[in-house]
Amino acid sequence: MGYRDHPPKNFVGSVSVYKLRAVSVLPATQLPIEASASPRPNLRGHLPVLDGVRGLAVLMVLLLHFIGNVPPGNWVERAVVGVTKYGSYGVELFFILSGFLITGILYDTHKRPHYFRNFYMRRVLRIFPLYYGVLALFFFLVPRTPVLRGPTLDYLIDRQAWAWLYAVNIYIAGHGEWAYAYLDHFWSLAVEEHFYLFWPLVVWVLARQPRALIAVSLATALGAMLARLIGSLIGLSWWTTYTLTPFRLDGLALGAFLAVMARQPGGVERLVRELPRAVAIFGALLAATFVWTLLVSREGLELVLPVRAALMQMLLGCLLVRALVAPKWSVTSRFFRSRSMVFLGTYSYGLYVYHHFISYYLTTHRTDLELARWLGSHGAAVALQAALGASASLAVAYLSYELFEKRFLRLKRLFETAKEPAPRPSPVVGARP
Repeated sequence: MGYRDHPPKNFVGSVSVYKLRAVSVLPATQLPIEASASPRPNLRGHLPVLDGVRGLAVLMVLLLHFIGNVPPGNWVERAVVGVTKYGSYGVELFFILSGFLITGILYDTHKRPHYFRNFYMRRVLRIFPLYYGVLALFFFLVPRTPVLRGPTLDYLIDRQAWAWLYAVNIYIAGHGEWAYAYLDHFWSLAVEEHFYLFWPLVVWVLARQPRALIAVSLATALGAMLARLIGSLIGLSWWTTYTLTPFRLDGLALGAFLAVMARQPGGVERLVRELPRAVAIFGALLAATFVWTLLVSREGLELVLPVRAALMQMLLGCLLVRALVAPKWSVTSRFFRSRSMVFLGTYSYGLYVYHHFISYYLTTHRTDLELARWLGSHGAAVALQAALGASASLAVAYLSYELFEKRFLRLKRLFETAKEPAPRPSPVVGARP
């Protein structure tokens, strides 16, 4: 400070000493980025960490369908199956991430020309080629191969309109069971597609009033959770409350809330400040639901299970926030940025679409039993079958993406508008706005 007008002779050395002293007395919230927490992420750019989150979601689904759906043979296998069945929450993580990414895109582009055209065309180019390409192969090519024909395929051919119209979830809800065989997993794709039909209009109308958009997102999430709870209490079937779109908007809307909140001044910082408290509260309540069902009573599951699902979604939302802001050197960031998780996330759409054809065949034909006779161990048979099935699914997804889907993805450039400059990031996550 005394150097402002008359710097000393040993100016360089004095400045260095001055800087060291200045840094030593700065409060933590004003330290340079390198010395403190992670900087605010650039939400308008590609974030590899979110590929890793997507990779975790599809990995959870793979564990569910290749291991969790195989009948166990002993107590060890029952324990493993009990854990891997929670892989169903991988779909919830997909929903939250999808709501976050889609709402972020819509919010960032709401002032640009051709808002609706660009969004829908880019979604069409990403989703339709694989979805309808698989349906065309399944309903037109496979039936021409006699060895692949059978009662299950004939059943689906007679009811194929439900798949073409993105209505598999409605068909399953109406029958009260997983009634669509090889294409059961398309129910979640139907939910997302229904979300895309109306959410762009919601964002376009409310984007100029971000508080209103945040409120609508939260209200939609809480409303879907409440609807699932009420539906369970009044006796609606589990398949109805699990697969129908109005009951499944909570994850998508929760992701939307996080996307808009993170784009407000000080929004990321506020989310980070509330993260430990949210994890503690939701985690404690979730643990209480397990203590109740395991140690107290198995009655009242129609109340406990929807509450548990809602709490799990809240914690998955917290996981998404943590992944976004975690310092690069942290365990969280290293996990989600790892090559394996990013690789899985990159090919997750095709992996999700293709894997169920393999897992459904293996589990319904009980190939694990025949394999166990060869290996002498049912546990080893399930592990080997899961590894081979997942590897085959990944190989098909890789080839599909590189040889087929990419051709359509390149066309997305035709539906871009000039980008606005990204907002300058806050200096440090956790700093006061």
